[in-house]
This record gives sequence, C-alpha cells and structure tokens, in this order.
Amino acid sequence: MTDGGTAVRGPVRWWRGKSTPAKVETYTRWSFHFFAVIEAVVVALPVFGQVGTGLASWLVLMVCAHCVVCAVTASAALDWTRGRREQPVRMLWTLGCVTALVAVAAMSIVERGPEGHGVDSAAGGVYATVLIFGAGVISLGVRRRRREFAVVAGFAAGSGLMAFPLGLPGSATMAIALTVLVGGGFLAFTSAFSVWLLNAVYELDAARETRARLAVAEERLRFGRDLHDVMGRNLAVIALKGELAVQLARRGRPEAVDQMIEVQRIAQESQREVRDVVRGYREADLGVELAGAQGVLTAAGIACEVSGETAGLPGEVQSALGWVVREATTNVLRHGDAGRCGVALRVTEGRVVLTVENDGAKAADGSAGSGLAGLRERLSAVSGTLEAGFRDGDVFRVVAEVPLNGSEVPA
Repeated sequence: MTDGGTAVRGPVRWWRGKSTPAKVETYTRWSFHFFAVIEAVVVALPVFGQVGTGLASWLVLMVCAHCVVCAVTASAALDWTRGRREQPVRMLWTLGCVTALVAVAAMSIVERGPEGHGVDSAAGGVYATVLIFGAGVISLGVRRRRREFAVVAGFAAGSGLMAFPLGLPGSATMAIALTVLVGGGFLAFTSAFSVWLLNAVYELDAARETRARLAVAEERLRFGRDLHDVMGRNLAVIALKGELAVQLARRGRPEAVDQMIEVQRIAQESQREVRDVVRGYREADLGVELAGAQGVLTAAGIACEVSGETAGLPGEVQSALGWVVREATTNVLRHGDAGRCGVALRVTEGRVVLTVENDGAKAADGSAGSGLAGLRERLSAVSGTLEAGFRDGDVFRVVAEVPLNGSEVPA
C-alpha cells in the first residue's frame, strides 16, 4: 500500500513542481501526441471490421508508422516554435513523403486490391485520414498563416487529383477533397492556436518576472536619487570650502581655520542626512505594504485576502512586519505558481502575529536564500521570530511574531 501511494505521489509531485508555462507546454506536447493515437484508433477500429485480418494488419501497420512520424515531427516543430532548435525542415519533408506513400498505397488497394465495398471504404478511410493528420502536423512546422493555409489547401487539392484518375465520380472526388480541407484545416487551426496560447503563457510569465525586477530597480533608483540629492550639494560645498581653506592657509590667513570648521560641520550634517535617508529606506509602513501586496498580487492574477488592522502598532513593529510582507510578496510572485494568498495580522497576548500563506509553492532546491535570513535579522532587532515552511503539500506559510513590549495595543 505504501509503495502504491509513493508511486502516485511521484507523478503528482512532478506535476506540482512545474511552473504554469511548463504545465501548459507539457499539456500541449501530449495533446499533439494524442493526435497520433486518435489517428490510429480512427483507422484501426473500422478496418478490422471491414476487411480480412491480413490486409487490415497491413493497413493499420502503415498508419501506425505514419502516426509515429507525426508525433516525432510535432514534438520537433513545437521545440522550434519555442526557439530551442532550428526549423525541422527534413522532418517535415519526411512526414510529407510518408504521408504520400501511405496515401498512394491506400489508393492502390482501392484500384488493384480485393474486390468489395468494405475494402474500398477501409482504404478510402486510410487515404483521407493520413492526409488530414499529415496536413495538420506539417502546418505546425511553418511560421506564417498563409503558408499554413497553403499546406492544407495543397493537401486537399492533391487528394482530389490523386483520386480522380481512378475513375471516381466527380462528387466523390470533391467529397474527399472537401473532407481533407475541413479536417486538415481544423487540425491546423488547433495547432496554431495551441502554439499561440503557449507563447502567450510564457510571455506573461516573463512579464511577471520583469515587473518584479523593475520594482526592485525602481526602489534602487529612488534610493540612489535621494542619496545623490543629499550628498551632491554638500560634497560640492565641502570641495569649495576645502579649496578656499587651502588658499587661505598658504597665505597664512587665520580664516582658514574657520573654513575647516565649516567643512567639518557640513560633513557632520551630511552624515546625519545620509543616516536619515538610509533609515527611511529601511523602514517600511505596514499598512502601505499590505495594500501594495494586495494590489500587486491581484494584478498578477492571484486571489489575495488581507485581514487585520495596523492602527496603534508601534513604528518599529510596523517596520519589521512591513519587510516581512514585502519579502513574502516577492517570493509569491517569483517562486511557484500561486493561485491564492492570504495575509492575516492579529494581536494576541501582547504579541503581534503576521501570517502569509500561499498555495502553488515549489520545494527549494536545497540552497536557502538570503531573504528569510535577512528577515530573521530584522525581527531579532525587535525581539521577534520568524517561522517558514511547507504544509499540506504545496502550501507555504510564513509566520512572524513580534512582542509589543508594553506598547499600546489596538482595540
């Protein structure tokens, strides 16, 4: 029983460990492989009921070979659309040749094979099926829509031209060509739409990563701009005062001492202003961080619920917990595939407890990041603690506790 449960959890863990784009790509890739299974089933079921076992086996064997080539070509074409390899031109031509050979063999059976309506129906079904699936898969390996339409239209026209010399009525020839056109067009549209959807998912995921990086870069630029505004003017004044003091000292003027005292004062003032800038950068308002986290996660398509009040909490407590919210939000955006995130703030027994919980988390690769370690250092400054870990499979929970130390507790 344990071995069976482990065998089940293995694929589940493998699937949950994938990101959303990777899941969509896996689903798309196996959908194309499932087309090959459908082709084999569509041909095999009626063929064995219409003709003898020997001829039916040969027909099914040819179709199975065509299915294998279709599956391999579809996988290579999908890799090409993702930019992982060059366009599989040889494989596309190979599929086209195999499709033509199977279609010609099916038509030869109709013309020179055993007599009987069942044989003609079975061979005609093989003929139309391989052309439909061949056109659909080959269209996956071309870039532009016009070329996809040209591939489908070419297969439809070729099916009519190959059937017409056999003496089939015009209505039957048109029916075959129309069947190949509609069936191949449907598969070509399905392939194009699947590739477009897969690319869109990857682009959205890349945009989310870019947005997170831009948020960090914007904060760094803001800090650099503030630091430049503080230090730029003061350093210019210090340089001028220092140059003036040098000139006065060379002339033996006592005013040089006054200028150096002024330089010392400006330097001390600059040091204080830099500390204020750094303190403002390090401090985080808890209310603003909670509102920002809810807005960012909601914009990313993650259902976020925030509960609790920040009114009355000491400033140092809000700053420490605000950094927890900021770091946890960044982890939710960058790691895993969250669909829901809950942030709860409560005061109990003289302690403030902040809980951030999200689903869709992926297990770490064994290297603990510096984010949680940095949060523990910030919380330790206010005698706080931090706990983080998985629970119930892919749910990740971060719990931060900070004592109020006799500060006013909000009602």
